[in-house]
Amino acid sequence: MNAISAAKMRRNLEFATPYTCLAALREGSTETRVSALVMGFGNMMHKQVAKGLLFLAAEIAYIAFMVLSGFHNLAMLGSLGTVERQEVWNEELQVFTYTQGDQSILLLLYGLATIILTGVMFWVWRGTLKSAYKAECLDKAGKHLNTLAEDLKSLLDDNLYRLLMTPPMIFIGALTILPLVFMICMAFTNYSKIDNHLVLFDWVGLQNFATLFDSNSVLGSTFWSVLVWTLVWAFFATFTNYIAGMILAIVINIWVGVPYTLLQLTGVLQNIPTELYEAAKVDGANAFQTFFRITLPYMLYVTTPYLIATFTGNVNNFNVIYLLSGGDPVTNLASTAGSTDLLVTWLYKLTIDKQYYNVGAVVGILTFIILAIGSLLTYRNSKSYREEGGI
Repeated sequence: MNAISAAKMRRNLEFATPYTCLAALREGSTETRVSALVMGFGNMMHKQVAKGLLFLAAEIAYIAFMVLSGFHNLAMLGSLGTVERQEVWNEELQVFTYTQGDQSILLLLYGLATIILTGVMFWVWRGTLKSAYKAECLDKAGKHLNTLAEDLKSLLDDNLYRLLMTPPMIFIGALTILPLVFMICMAFTNYSKIDNHLVLFDWVGLQNFATLFDSNSVLGSTFWSVLVWTLVWAFFATFTNYIAGMILAIVINIWVGVPYTLLQLTGVLQNIPTELYEAAKVDGANAFQTFFRITLPYMLYVTTPYLIATFTGNVNNFNVIYLLSGGDPVTNLASTAGSTDLLVTWLYKLTIDKQYYNVGAVVGILTFIILAIGSLLTYRNSKSYREEGGI
């Protein structure tokens, strides 16, 4: 192999090197490794000055935020505040004024937001390090390095998905992930009207979970009774609709004005192979045997995911219970739930009416866990999962 061929192979290997953070730290040049500390340095050293300056500006902005408030937000997560609001008599105005105290709910929110922002910054850091390594590899291979204008133009072509996905991801992070994590954290605090912990509250670990699982406590006994009624309601609300729709679908192939279940099950019935019914008739099967051996198993095979989704929806069917009965009647005045309350309506009463935010968060978490585990086990043990190829 001559020197020219060896040089070409070396350049091809350099160009084919995966642009990963590990490869950048292990095989990158000095300027690439410095980019791990000074974001954008490697890009600026390889003639991508504008891009490098943007990376550096992001790092400076993050460091400034952390110095000004970020480290304080993280430090206050441990205690969630200790300074209470004080009532002070103002001689000049002849009124009571209040000093500014800590607000645990804001400290928790700011702390979680700082953690999420740090995670986003880590993702940006990975991107800048890989960008610096890519610029180095392309420069060594004599390839073209995009300018900032070319990178921005690519957002309308090759990288259009980045442009389209960035706004939804920002909104999902701010409006879904942050509130969800915030709600989960509430379950481990004493944020509640009980003992006046609405302004300052503390971490209590698993105490709220222990309270709900203790059937001897008022909240615990209420939780178990509401849970049983929720499961009974969801079961009958799901299968009465399903069975009624199935009967109508069998008796009627005209479904104008009939509910969704009828439409869906009519389509399933029309897809059952007629050969199965003909073989059953030859074997002497009657109508009931045909239904329970052919029709029902086939329909359950096809509609199991739908049943799981419907059951989940009925567990969280807030509107029906709240608008029809409001959870009434209330037979136990010490209880926070009525006889017809579901977990979701009880959660509403706990948070909106009673301001038991910590217990409400626990109920929300347990509802999710019960539904997730139940749905997973049901689907994994159904024919829809085990026999995906056909019945």
